[in-house]
Amino acid sequence: MAKRRPSGDGMVRKREDGRWEGRIVVGHKENGEPIFRYVLAKTQKELLAKLHRDMDIYQDAQLTEDSRMTLGEWLDRWMEDYGAATLRPNTLRSYEQFIRCYIKPYLGDKIVSRVTRMDIQKLYRKLKHEGRVREHPEYGHELSDTMVLRIHAMLHRCLKDAEAAHVVARNPTDGAVVPKASYKPKQILTKEQMDTFLAAVDRNEIWRDFFYTELTTGLRRGEICGLMWQDFDEAHGTLAVRRTIHAERGGRLTAGETKTGAGKRIITLPPSTAQLLSERRKRSYTEWIFPDPLRPERPTRPNAAYVRMKELLKKAYADGRNCIMLDRLMPGASIGRHTHETNSEIMYIVSGTATFTVGDTVETVQAGQCHYCPKGGTHMLQNRGDEPLVFFAVVTEQ
Repeated sequence: MAKRRPSGDGMVRKREDGRWEGRIVVGHKENGEPIFRYVLAKTQKELLAKLHRDMDIYQDAQLTEDSRMTLGEWLDRWMEDYGAATLRPNTLRSYEQFIRCYIKPYLGDKIVSRVTRMDIQKLYRKLKHEGRVREHPEYGHELSDTMVLRIHAMLHRCLKDAEAAHVVARNPTDGAVVPKASYKPKQILTKEQMDTFLAAVDRNEIWRDFFYTELTTGLRRGEICGLMWQDFDEAHGTLAVRRTIHAERGGRLTAGETKTGAGKRIITLPPSTAQLLSERRKRSYTEWIFPDPLRPERPTRPNAAYVRMKELLKKAYADGRNCIMLDRLMPGASIGRHTHETNSEIMYIVSGTATFTVGDTVETVQAGQCHYCPKGGTHMLQNRGDEPLVFFAVVTEQ
């Protein structure tokens, strides 16, 4: 039996057309036959330089037959064998878009083991200047630095696995120059905006507990949506963070692992939050701490919470002493009993019929009329009618 030729072993010859040809062993097939890489040059000196370069790259590489597939074929296999098992649904969809729109059109047909760092660098440069599929009114066809960086992160991960599987000798993304991420500064709420938001949230029975828990625990929105009553230890005032909620393509919600391994944790709640959840548990009839208001057998959608927060901020105005809010209650909804300890409230009914409970007194207020709750007063609002209740609430500090 012939001795197996090691990777990096090669030969040189002069062809009949006058050019020089060299080949080196870069791996072996399953039956043991060598896999060659061929190099052509006009002169022997040029050929030897190319061969020495490739010998350094392919020495002990032991590439498999899969090294002959195209980059596009490897990406498809990687997504099926690696990505589907390890990536979150949203990340998987993003990677599918990166491959389809940004990588396959430029490098998809190139043999994966022959993709070089220069090829990668040219790809990033092209994407940066003309990678956007649909022209943007401000940026034209340019992709943002952040998007190019995200594509690089995906491609680097994919080709790192290719290197481990002996599909490429080296990861060609190593050493590639990538742009720095350019993030927009986060918008931080001012004190006035925060006061406005808290005042608006305090009036909303559906979302009040959700946002109060978010503000006092610092949990990610998906983590809050994924909380179940089995995670709440009332005796010790703790929450076990075990899962997070994701929306898959088509809108279906799934409960998955937290964003990082360290995301699974037990947190100690502030006393006020622990008390809030204890009271909430008494009224609950579902396994989720914060269920979907319309489908309580399901958790709240993370995006729905974000949309509601924006609506609350948009509908309210505050100047530090006074807060004006426009709100709506659907039939059957209510704003729970609460006390105005440091302020008073005037409510003007725009449309619908409002039912206020003040102590043992029930007051019905029609469109065009007002309700007043003085400082220190306690009241509750219900919509017992058949149409939405729209109203302005003016809260004044005293």
